[in-house]
Amino acid sequence: MSQPKVVIIGAGVGGLSFATSLKRKLGFVNFTIYEKASEVGGCWRANTYPGCSSDVQIHWYSLSSDLNPHWNKSHGLQPEILEYWIHLSKKYILYPHIAFNTKVISVEWSEKDQHYDIITEDVVSGQRSFDSANIVISAIGVLENPHIPRDIPGFDCFKGTYFHSARWPGGLDLRHKRVAVIGNASSGAQFVPSISEDPTVEVVNFIRTPTWFNTRPHIPYTDTQKWIFANVPFAMRLHRAWIMFQFEYPLLRPLSEDGKQKRIESFTKYLLESTPSKYHDKIIPTHPPGCKRTVANSGFLASLSRPNLTLNFDGISQITEDGIITKTGENLQFDVIIYATGFKGDTYPLPVRGLNGTTIQGYYESHGGPTGYLGTTIPDFPNYYLLAGPNTGTPTSTLFIEEVQIAYAMQLVKPVLDGLASSFSVTHAATDAYNAQLQARLSRSVHVQCYSWARTGGTGKAFNPFPWAITIWWWRLRRPIWEHYHAVGADRWVKQRRFERGFRFFKMAILVFAVLARWKLGSPSVRMVCEFLRHLIRILNCLQVSRSYHSQE
Repeated sequence: MSQPKVVIIGAGVGGLSFATSLKRKLGFVNFTIYEKASEVGGCWRANTYPGCSSDVQIHWYSLSSDLNPHWNKSHGLQPEILEYWIHLSKKYILYPHIAFNTKVISVEWSEKDQHYDIITEDVVSGQRSFDSANIVISAIGVLENPHIPRDIPGFDCFKGTYFHSARWPGGLDLRHKRVAVIGNASSGAQFVPSISEDPTVEVVNFIRTPTWFNTRPHIPYTDTQKWIFANVPFAMRLHRAWIMFQFEYPLLRPLSEDGKQKRIESFTKYLLESTPSKYHDKIIPTHPPGCKRTVANSGFLASLSRPNLTLNFDGISQITEDGIITKTGENLQFDVIIYATGFKGDTYPLPVRGLNGTTIQGYYESHGGPTGYLGTTIPDFPNYYLLAGPNTGTPTSTLFIEEVQIAYAMQLVKPVLDGLASSFSVTHAATDAYNAQLQARLSRSVHVQCYSWARTGGTGKAFNPFPWAITIWWWRLRRPIWEHYHAVGADRWVKQRRFERGFRFFKMAILVFAVLARWKLGSPSVRMVCEFLRHLIRILNCLQVSRSYHSQE
């Protein structure tokens, strides 16, 4: 029987993390990563706009297995983060497994053969190839499809340079240019301060909906701090745990109505104190904090005092050959238009067909938007696992969310790779029950109180947020509830699980007996019995390992 194979779609943060886990935890190397670009890194390769950085502290946005004591600042910049993932790819020898410039065109499950048939395309030559895999990992990511508002009248009329911030042109020179920036969420708030540093660049930032900001200064790490992280045991992990606690503590203590009002007052005070008075009547959002993503202020608010930067709240009526006409009738001329308008998140960008001809996009549409079980599996798609799937968005690090998902998926993947099962697929009943609970919680939360990209169509189902604390996320995914999965070809695996459960119970009973005997009776004869039982447990462990090894042959 041929060795099972794993295909990972995407060589971004999630795909690389899963690949390293396959090697580190399972010693498994028969996998291929299909990456449509020419380098690893995902969003950290694609987003090269000035000022691009992590929103959360970089020690929290790092693999728990590969912490880096040498980060330069509290929040990593894009080149440094990309270098980190390139380093890990070399460290774990992942490059030989990656097919670059190769786009996955379609994925289809064969119930008869218990594997996925995969069609790929070389993005340079256009040549198509075929592959198959027992397990497919969707590491496409959330920030895959940039949203460009092509429905603005006259969109295609503009004769100057225009692009989405996620597709920043190399070698772009903005000196002595008039630049329109549409949008001021996370990416816009990062690159606007950078491009407006040059006083010869005239920038107008068009804002449809004001955004809540919180302070997020980039604090350099000193050489002493780096030395401590590198040489003092547990120092770096304690620092990382403290960062996590700062994110987690507010989520564990839901705000009262009075607390929510005080939070709004605090956010409002921060905005008013940080911005010029001419914007005070328009800069305060009407939606509550947390409904949309709160933007990290790492220089944007201070840049609003620059004479070459203007905020425009008038709305866009149409785009012309040489600029933009606002809804107040003002005709503004520009050389460059930059769209900082986010991404499309309510569609699945790849045609994947599972059992009974079901497609992932079809399943999403039939459920009012992206839907999954624990954001990781979808009914009728055996051995297909999503990283950063539906309702996995949190205010903390997406990397931690994905690490938990990977540890969870590994427990489902291992029996297939060991030859003890053919496939696992989550049941409709388990998925529906989980989502009923999830949406009930979301319906009472702040996430449904405004127009947001994280809701289907902007106002429908909240498909992105995870409404609980991340400790609850970890608890739910610490191990699979096997009754929630339908297993195929798993008779040997079921027998082995029964044996292992009985074996664990037997060892525990022996251990408890030995402890009680030693506690109640301290005679040499009892100590001899305890020593015998300790050796018996060691022998039984060896037998279990031997049984597991032979079951894989």
